[in-house]
Amino acid sequence: MRYRRAYATSGTYFFTVNLAGRSSHLLIERIDTLRQAVRAVKQSHPFEIVAWVVLPEHMHAVWTLPPDDADFSTRWLLIKANFSRTIERREAIRDSRLRKGERGIWQRRFWEHRIRDEDDLARHIDYVHINPVKHGHASRAADWPYSSIHRYIREGMVTADWACDPERIAGDGERRG
Repeated sequence: MRYRRAYATSGTYFFTVNLAGRSSHLLIERIDTLRQAVRAVKQSHPFEIVAWVVLPEHMHAVWTLPPDDADFSTRWLLIKANFSRTIERREAIRDSRLRKGERGIWQRRFWEHRIRDEDDLARHIDYVHINPVKHGHASRAADWPYSSIHRYIREGMVTADWACDPERIAGDGERRG
């Protein structure tokens, strides 16, 4: 069975990308390597980062692709490959991956969701930014260093105490009325 994705040119998408080792801290331990991998891919395959958060073993991102471009899969493939090339080979690799010449750093697949409207976009940006709090890595979203929330704060889109009011944000990151 072939895995199907919904591609739409110049779309905005939410992604979840995981390491294979769910107890790993590799993404934050090698954050500069990840940032360099993203910069390199953005140069050759442009996209706009709407929101992004990197946690120890997974990350969430919201991207907008350029007009007439729907190829987010190649971008993720290249980011993962560029990052992996810099990591010493110490991970356990299953036979199925060995046969395909793959590393054992990343989960093969990633989750994507096409953003449908402004409300959907706002909910997913909130979800990205609240995720470190949800997972217990920070008490406030602004306390987590690997998040685009800092750009949102600098640009005055949210305050540093955003989401500190439990009536404003539900536990799953969605806005309350």
